[in-house]
Amino acid sequence: MEQNKADAVRIQTSVLNALEKKVLVYLAERQPRWMTSDILTYIGVFGAVVIAAGYVLSAWNINFLWLSSLGFIINWYGDSLDGTLARVRKTQRPIYGYYLDHTIDAINEVMIFVGVGLSGLMHLEISLLALVMYLLMTINVSINAHLKKEFKLTYASLGPTEFRIIMIIINTLFVTVAPLREFSCGFHICGHQLAFSALDLIGIAIIIILALMHLTTVHKDIKGYAEMDPMPEMD
Repeated sequence: MEQNKADAVRIQTSVLNALEKKVLVYLAERQPRWMTSDILTYIGVFGAVVIAAGYVLSAWNINFLWLSSLGFIINWYGDSLDGTLARVRKTQRPIYGYYLDHTIDAINEVMIFVGVGLSGLMHLEISLLALVMYLLMTINVSINAHLKKEFKLTYASLGPTEFRIIMIIINTLFVTVAPLREFSCGFHICGHQLAFSALDLIGIAIIIILALMHLTTVHKDIKGYAEMDPMPEMD
């Protein structure tokens, strides 16, 4: 539910932002009267459940990744449209929406990352570490929304919608390209032989990217807050 983020300024500069806004307003204006932002929020949750289920079931049949891809579309529909519907109908509830949005987003993220970790395509440990890094980014965004009244939704021109599209593309490749899902490379680490799949390597790359983005963002924010809140002079 994206309802005004407790009056914080939304910073959205993703690649598809302009087109997505037009599509969401178009859809919001055509929703039936009984449809509410809360219903759309829970449709988004249902989409996350479908995503996780598809990944877990792909351990038995890789074609269940198509189900996960469908889940990403359902999740986008509910999670992206709920706030737009509130704004189009002028029924925003900033405090309630902010709380529900962050609570539901965290639940959705946990379900999705755990589902990926149980798919057999990625080590659970790698998936959980990626989840930790994602949540660290989310926490930093929430802190800045409170302190600076800025709610930054985009990093490196990528936002939640672009992330969903990337995951759908990855799912499609893993279903259709057998050598990709069968790929494995081994490493000796501290006397242990470890095997990594292609999705493991993608996950590790994502962890490194998120870690660098987080460290860069925190360093920049600390400098900014130090200027906003300077050390008082000693008497």
